[in-house]
Amino acid sequence: MNLSYRWVIVAVGALMTCVAIGAMFSLAIFLAPMSGQTGWSRTGISTAMTLDFLVMGAAGFGWGALSDRIGPRLVTLAGAVLLGSGLALASRTSELWQFQLTYGLLVGLAAGAFFAPMIAAATGWFTENRSLAVSLVSAGVGVAPMTISPFASWLIASYGWRSAMLIIGIGAWTLLIPASLLVRRPPVAARETALAGASSGAPALSLSAAFRSPQFVVLSSTFFLCCAAHAGPIFHMVSYAIGCGIPPMQAVSIYSVEGLAGLGGRILLGLLADRYGAKRVLIAGLLVQAFAIATYLVVDRLGQFYALAVVFGTAYGGVMPLYAVLARESFGQAIMGTLFGAMTMASSLGMAFGPWAGGRIFDAFNSYMWLYLGASGVALGAVAVAFTFTARPQREALVPA
Repeated sequence: MNLSYRWVIVAVGALMTCVAIGAMFSLAIFLAPMSGQTGWSRTGISTAMTLDFLVMGAAGFGWGALSDRIGPRLVTLAGAVLLGSGLALASRTSELWQFQLTYGLLVGLAAGAFFAPMIAAATGWFTENRSLAVSLVSAGVGVAPMTISPFASWLIASYGWRSAMLIIGIGAWTLLIPASLLVRRPPVAARETALAGASSGAPALSLSAAFRSPQFVVLSSTFFLCCAAHAGPIFHMVSYAIGCGIPPMQAVSIYSVEGLAGLGGRILLGLLADRYGAKRVLIAGLLVQAFAIATYLVVDRLGQFYALAVVFGTAYGGVMPLYAVLARESFGQAIMGTLFGAMTMASSLGMAFGPWAGGRIFDAFNSYMWLYLGASGVALGAVAVAFTFTARPQREALVPA
């Protein structure tokens, strides 16, 4: 297939990550109006997001492994159907436990079908500018707060939270099902699979050995700590800003600025990683993230929130694609979907903790102070672990287990 099609893969991947992750993260916009209308606690509603991340992580591993075998098209098509269904069903629930199960299970299961498979596919379509390509696919996550979140806020104000969630679900069907049909398997994956086992006398590295390798352990641990650090501050940022006296619509706009900065950060750090190396740029981004999280404790004005959102969004958004780049450099393409899916599962466990912890902290202390202090400490832990990473020379051929 003409390699110019790789840019179609990038565009489709960016659209998918925008809609899927944006729809899931829009629960942050629903949090206050849902709690006020239904009487459900913020901890209870936030638990649905925690379930989302747990399920998305496990599903990302499964979807990634499946995409290695059958290709990403059928995987993303199934995810598109599930995402719209989960949002539509969640909008009709009348009890908190029903909402937690439908939103937490179905939306999380669907979201896992896009990020890891499409990131893995993008790494196979590119040899040069790989960091930039992966960053552009991941940029959909940065676009989401600028599109899905303001759209959700407007829908809630106009039609109520139930109708808003249903409309977003229908929109997910409309956009993602046709986009899934454009997805193609990367030609590099088939070529590497055919060549696996034919290396120059080096023993093949099995999938189980790859999971036990220090490179996988370090990358997964760093990914976990990175996401555990920023998940709570991201999810509760709108509520925190409102608590500081920022009007709700302006608080949502801070979230959008953060997303815009995340988009720019993905492109900027992707370009820097192609030039200076992914590890160096990853460590620098993680360090900036740690200090940005702590700085939220000393801001209380809209302009200050905007300025910090630019820094924080650039940092956490920019580092996210670099884990895939480092994994691809160490392990090749043949099992990239499985390995990155497993890494995504580790990151989702970290993401799952933040919203729940933030809700518990707020309900207990009526303050987010300890959330930001703890998250900053975890972020510094991610920096320390990332320093220990050393890429694995690709002398060995990788073969599926």
